[in-house]
Order: sequence, then C-alpha cells, then structure tokens
Amino acid sequence: MSDDAVLYDVQDHIATLTLNRPEKLNAFDDDLLGQWVERLQEAHLDDGVRVIVVTGAGRGFCSGANVAREGRGSGVLGDPNAPANNRNSLRNSVQPVPRILQNIEKPYIAAVNGAAVGAGMDMASMADIRIASDRAKFGMAYVRMGLVPGDGGAYWLPRIVGMATALELMWTGRLFMADEALAMGYVSKVVPHDDLIPETMEYAGRIAKMPAVSVQLIKRLAYRSAVTGPHEALEMAEHAMVIARSTEDAKEGPRAFMEKREPNFQGR
Repeated sequence: MSDDAVLYDVQDHIATLTLNRPEKLNAFDDDLLGQWVERLQEAHLDDGVRVIVVTGAGRGFCSGANVAREGRGSGVLGDPNAPANNRNSLRNSVQPVPRILQNIEKPYIAAVNGAAVGAGMDMASMADIRIASDRAKFGMAYVRMGLVPGDGGAYWLPRIVGMATALELMWTGRLFMADEALAMGYVSKVVPHDDLIPETMEYAGRIAKMPAVSVQLIKRLAYRSAVTGPHEALEMAEHAMVIARSTEDAKEGPRAFMEKREPNFQGR
C-alpha cells in the first residue's frame, strides 16, 4: 500500500482523490488533511482536469477526526483546556479543505464507499453531488461526543436536505444507511458496492465531455445565485453568458447540432 495519505490519479480529464488510511476508516490527521488540500489545489490549477472525484480506500469513506486523539487533546481540535491557544485550531487543520473548495468551480463528486461519519459526513456534504455504495452509512455524530459540527456541516446539510431534517440528524447523531440518504435527497444515487467507482466514473466522464467553461460558470451561477437576490443573479448570468459565448465550444455546439453529430468540446 502506498504511504501517501491521499492518492491522486488523472484519467480522461477526471482527477480522482482517494483517502488512503483504510486501517482507520480514513480518519484524518494533519498529514491526510494537508495532502487533501494539496491534491485539490493541483486539480484546481490543472487545465486538463475537468471533474474531481473523491472517495475512500477500504471500508470507509471518512470517519472524521481520530476520536482517541481528540479525547487526549492531541488531535486537530487541540487542548480543550487552552481555548485561547487553540482558537484557530480548526481554521488551520480541517477547514482548509472546505475553504479551498469554495474556490474550485470544477464539479466535485463524492463516491461514498462506506462510513461517512461526523466530520467525514461534513466532507461528503461539501461535494456538489454524492453517489453512494449500498454499503455506505452516514451520521452527524458530533453531538454524541458533546461537540458541534466544526467543518461546515451546519452550513451545508440544511441546504441539501432542509432545515428540519438537518437539525434532526445533528441533534440525534444517529446513523442512517444509503437508502434513507437517497430518500431524503442527501445522495443522488445508490449503486451496488462493486459498481460504485465504475458508475461514478461513467457519470463524471459525461460531465467531463461537456464544455468545461460552461460547466464551471454554471456552478458559479448556481451557488452564488442561492445567496443573492434576483437582480444580482440576473446580472451575473448576463456576464457569464458573455464569457460563454466567446468560447470555441460555443461555436462547436451549434455546428454539431446543424451537422447532426455529437459535439467535440475542447474546454476552451
């Protein structure tokens, strides 16, 4: 097994990040978190990457922080008896992942292969789309440790499943399986475990064949329109349209339509 805490591979314009601490259900430490940010930055800056997929090695997607280390005060949360010294502990450890994701306009897909619990569920919630194995399970387990979601879960989860459902999940910390995640709209699709990566890659491949500039502008518009008013959203759409229309792909699309063939988008 590789010593890399996060494996990185690019094929057919798709970058795959695999959390690689299977013996710990991919619980994170500073090393894994640092490599996660580095790999995201690499995918962000690589013009050849059009879609990013994140998954986990082994039986877990991500089980969040190492509970034993946190209990000893030696984990990413720091010493609970020194709050002033640790006021930036999350900002400097786990939060760089969601912070960099706010700058990435390429589609980000989570292939949830197993347990996504606590901060691990937060990490799945940051994805634009979640596809789950039928062996996946989820849980906002913070409350069971006397804690609160520290990695953005209280921000993303209500936007995915609605406030009432999100509060119920966060207040109880209960585990739930993939079929319930699908029913509440948390995941987009549940597939047999052995089909998870092939089906996720097939889906990612379809997006990767779309005009990359348009895809990224659509993501920008969707997220920013959700937090602004209609007039601002319409102005953003107008500006985005000017950019999209200037691309080579905006010429290829109509040309392929008229010639009754599949378009060959180049991402520019």
